[in-house]
Amino acid sequence: MRPTDATVRSLVAAINGNKRQDFLALLTPDATMSDDGTDRDLHQWIDREIFDVNGRMEVLSESAGGRELIARFRNDTWGEMRTSWRFDIQGDKIQRLETGQA
Repeated sequence: MRPTDATVRSLVAAINGNKRQDFLALLTPDATMSDDGTDRDLHQWIDREIFDVNGRMEVLSESAGGRELIARFRNDTWGEMRTSWRFDIQGDKIQRLETGQA
């Protein structure tokens, strides 16, 4: 499934294509994130959980116009898990990303 929201769709493509710079280009300069309800350093987290460990995302369902996802996410560290993703978007950039196990 491809997310309806164009920005989220581009973010999923950046994750699955292992394109860190494309991912970063989709964020506002002050973007923040949380993982399982705990705020994290965004740049450290994306390297540790996505780009350094072959993170991949398969979207299973969406809501809120494509800004909330349930996805099958896998990386070389944790294997595969069912995850939720929520995006706050400002213009065409992601200002906040919240993820966690679903």
